[in-house]
Amino acid sequence: MTYLIIRLATLGNVAMTVPVVASVGRRYPNDRFIIASKKDLGAMFASMPNVEFREVDNHLGWRGVWEIYKAWRNEVDAVIDLQSVLRTRVFRLLMRCSGKRVTGVRYGRIRKHWITAWGFGKRWKLPTEFERYKDAFRRAGLETDDRFEALPVNKKAAAVVQERFGTKEGRWIGLAPFAKSRSNMLPYPVTKDIIERLTQDEKTRVFLFGAGKIECEMLRQWSSVFPRTTSVAGQLKLEEELELMRQLDVMICMDSANQHLSSLVGLRAISVWCATHPMIGFQGWKQRDEDIVQRHDLQCRPCTCHGTNHCRYHNYACRQIEAETIIQQI
Repeated sequence: MTYLIIRLATLGNVAMTVPVVASVGRRYPNDRFIIASKKDLGAMFASMPNVEFREVDNHLGWRGVWEIYKAWRNEVDAVIDLQSVLRTRVFRLLMRCSGKRVTGVRYGRIRKHWITAWGFGKRWKLPTEFERYKDAFRRAGLETDDRFEALPVNKKAAAVVQERFGTKEGRWIGLAPFAKSRSNMLPYPVTKDIIERLTQDEKTRVFLFGAGKIECEMLRQWSSVFPRTTSVAGQLKLEEELELMRQLDVMICMDSANQHLSSLVGLRAISVWCATHPMIGFQGWKQRDEDIVQRHDLQCRPCTCHGTNHCRYHNYACRQIEAETIIQQI
């Protein structure tokens, strides 16, 4: 059978599908799986022999929905929708009318909204995104497992990393200080303090990760100020970035995509959670609970599932985490 798996955005969410897709691809080698996602993310699935990546516009309009329906309706036997938004639901309806078997992920958005509005007392947690993906595959008749540890080494990308950054000596630490929302980032002075303290050790080299024009420029400036600090923001392909992460001893990141990319190469990540909370279900694959840094003394957390640029108390107290706390965690 041929299965179409839809997960359009974002980078972190697509990365979270990899352990589950790798599992079903290995368990069902005679079936074919097509991943429909945004541009430049195919490197995460390239090592899976029966998984094919196809690029789809993240801002898929109604005309685009109709076009991909006409193009794929005779090619696929079943659809697994891991995006579950209005556009993909309409696509599922069209495929169902064509006699295809369709399933969609259950995100529990109402419960998540209730938790961010009223809190949950930290006494229980929601299913992880991985568990929700597994449930969608299970309802499609596909069983999964938790055997995924890391993607295999991409030898070509690893050679590029070796040529560009040389042989590893001492300790290599990654730092991804940015996120899409202000509520998910540490204040800039705290981040700079972390870099300064790490680079006081002559045997430590720091790599700065990020994306976006403004972020890249800021990280470039920081790398020019602090010794033994290299910004790789916007300079590497995804597969090369993953191979560089594989060489690191640890990644320091926010609740962002880099936590999930680290999981794909088996890298231990110290994740900093500000306005969001790991109990909502976005902790990285097989990342350790003891590597989470967050404030436990705030009753207003979590106030958002994915991050926000607004604080109801106008003080962003959730971001007030000392650099020393993270240094001690390292």
